[in-house]
Amino acid sequence: MSTHGPAMSAGESGSVAGLVLVDLALVLLTAFLFAALAKRVRQPAVMGEIVAGIALGPSLLGLLPGDLPRLLFPPEVRPHLETLAQLGLVLFMFGVGYQLSLSHVRGVGRHIALVSFSSVALPFAMGAALAPLLYPWLDQEELTTRGVLAPALFLGAAMSITAFPVLARIITERGLQKQRVGTVALVSAAIQDVIAWSVLAAVVAMVTVSGLWSFGRTVGGAVLFVLVLVLVVRPALAWLLAPGRRWAGASTTVHVVLCAGLLTSAWITHELGLHAVFGAFLFGAVAPRGHIDATAPEVPERIEQTSLLLLPVFFTVTGLSVDLAGLGAQGLVMVLAVVAVACVGKFVGAAGAARLTGATGRESTVLGVLLNARGLTELVVLNVGLSLGALDTRLFTAMVVMALVTTLMTGPLLTRFHTGAEPAPPAARRPVKHAGEGAVR
Repeated sequence: MSTHGPAMSAGESGSVAGLVLVDLALVLLTAFLFAALAKRVRQPAVMGEIVAGIALGPSLLGLLPGDLPRLLFPPEVRPHLETLAQLGLVLFMFGVGYQLSLSHVRGVGRHIALVSFSSVALPFAMGAALAPLLYPWLDQEELTTRGVLAPALFLGAAMSITAFPVLARIITERGLQKQRVGTVALVSAAIQDVIAWSVLAAVVAMVTVSGLWSFGRTVGGAVLFVLVLVLVVRPALAWLLAPGRRWAGASTTVHVVLCAGLLTSAWITHELGLHAVFGAFLFGAVAPRGHIDATAPEVPERIEQTSLLLLPVFFTVTGLSVDLAGLGAQGLVMVLAVVAVACVGKFVGAAGAARLTGATGRESTVLGVLLNARGLTELVVLNVGLSLGALDTRLFTAMVVMALVTTLMTGPLLTRFHTGAEPAPPAARRPVKHAGEGAVR
């Protein structure tokens, strides 16, 4: 009996491993096909990959006979796919932090600061205000948090997000990077990234704590971790990866150091009660870009390529929790409500502030359209909320639809409203490589 048990376990383990491999092949092939279709209709490829993930779930594949999502992605396989999805996510967030440079934010002017703050604050307030109206419709059995506070905070945070990686690619593809409106949008989105992730970290800390001591431990640990990254880890990396070191040209060394550092940082923030994405993002932000780009510029690109391989798995794991067919009448009202609030909050916040600070009507409109794009970054926030039990499946589905709608509408609206070419301010004309450009291709 002692020998039979392990043999059965080994056999089951081999069967699960085989299913994981087949599922990976299916996910990658489907993502590739949908990405190609997205590019044909002038949408970022990542949007096609997101739609592919949703299509492999109950929203489309589940409509066919035989319960195909459960057959193709059985319960024993999903934890392994979720692990791969989380790995892809932390690698992607490292790239976002790595490419996020605050140097071009200095001296941009108070009008950009006002646009950035307004386009975060207004949608956050509107999203939080919407939560009490939708709360009676939420499935209380799926929520692990009590009261309306957690859903309100997560709705507000999700509404305030702008997808900086997708936005950067849209601006580049449209040739707006050398125009004033494109520069303002990029700098505003960079500032919003800092604000939004800080707010989200605070929201996660508030939701996960169970008392004053727990809250102090989480916040104090997070502050200490940031200080260690800035005062200890960053100088140590700068010394270790300086161009003058004899191992400076060894890309393998740089690769191992960065991967070990980002994974360890992700684990630390996870243990602190925050999500792992925060650690990877912060480690990427403190990594010495100048040294790395001078000695081994291919290493961050390799990390990005690895994340590109795994992100379709993240989209599929997300899609397995999205059930458009199960929304019902209340769910449809949820979708309409969150889409309306998201668009109005972000557009009015951005365009209104721009208009008040002297921008033309057309420029303000284009800026509002650009900053309304959410995409992949939105899915990260929503998955954090779902994993913490602050959102139920139906509200999660409605918010995913909102992320798709607000991003897919950006291209057509730009074609409608943007016609002229306005030069960028002289201080902002230097080209900048933006996070996630490879991700959205």
